[in-house]
Amino acid sequence: MAKKRVIEDLEDLPGIGPSTAQKLKEAGYGDVSSIATSSAHELAEVAEIGVETAKKAIDAAKEGLEATFETADQVFERRKSIGRITTGSKALDELLGGGVETQAITEAYARFSSGKSQLAFQLSVNVQKPQEEGGLGGKALFIDTEHTFRPDRIAQIAEGAGLNTDEVLKNILVARAENSDHQIILVDKAEELLQNENIKLIVIDSFTSQFRADYIGRGALGERQQKMNKHIHTLQRLADDYNVAVYITNQVMDNPGILFGDPTKPIGGHVLGHASTYRLYLRKSKDEKRIARLVDSPNLPEGECVFKVNKKGVTD
Repeated sequence: MAKKRVIEDLEDLPGIGPSTAQKLKEAGYGDVSSIATSSAHELAEVAEIGVETAKKAIDAAKEGLEATFETADQVFERRKSIGRITTGSKALDELLGGGVETQAITEAYARFSSGKSQLAFQLSVNVQKPQEEGGLGGKALFIDTEHTFRPDRIAQIAEGAGLNTDEVLKNILVARAENSDHQIILVDKAEELLQNENIKLIVIDSFTSQFRADYIGRGALGERQQKMNKHIHTLQRLADDYNVAVYITNQVMDNPGILFGDPTKPIGGHVLGHASTYRLYLRKSKDEKRIARLVDSPNLPEGECVFKVNKKGVTD
């Protein structure tokens, strides 16, 4: 029986030469597994090759990948390295099982002024604290898609926490995404920073707004969902490979089919619903109070808590 050939480099794939491999790498297809899980049309467009050539490359990538399984105790051992970032509220930390965790995607969806961006700012500050104070002693990577990033608010939160505001601001790397393709590129390029900088948190505020603006109408829905799916899975891979926490915010819309109760539903459909590890629904209450509901989690029960957003940031 012929021994299965293990393909390690993109250039080993049929129809993929050095220049094509370079195009793929620049577009975020850094390894054979990313080729194996892509669509032929998407690959053909990015690499500027024929669809049939793309199909052959994908089939070869699938064939050349080694299927590796781990025992559950190995997975359990690896999960011991998970870290958690405090939200600033003990009640919210408890709801999330100890804070926003690494190797996971935590999504917060809400109407405007409900606290989702404030939580993004707070986590970007708190991740810099030492572990004994609820941080991870690392930097934050912040992708701003709605032009809502405010360094003055970060400075205010840092000051409220008794931290050096200049140092805190220097430890947050910010990029503004001008459209959905730019947002995807920024996340693909983030891997270089994760390799060279002590980044422990990736924030995207908001994940869906640019996709919502770029893909309008039912005809564009399929392509939008496909791109979002690949994008969110890239984030999960980065979270796993580099043991970082990912926090994304999401916009909402009203479900006209709901006659009674809260009609609010998150944008992104099942793609985001299945990909997010922890899903929070935030609502505004009286004055500074906000209500957080844990809607989905693989290991925690649904529940609610109340926290505050004030001048100092997120508190109980």
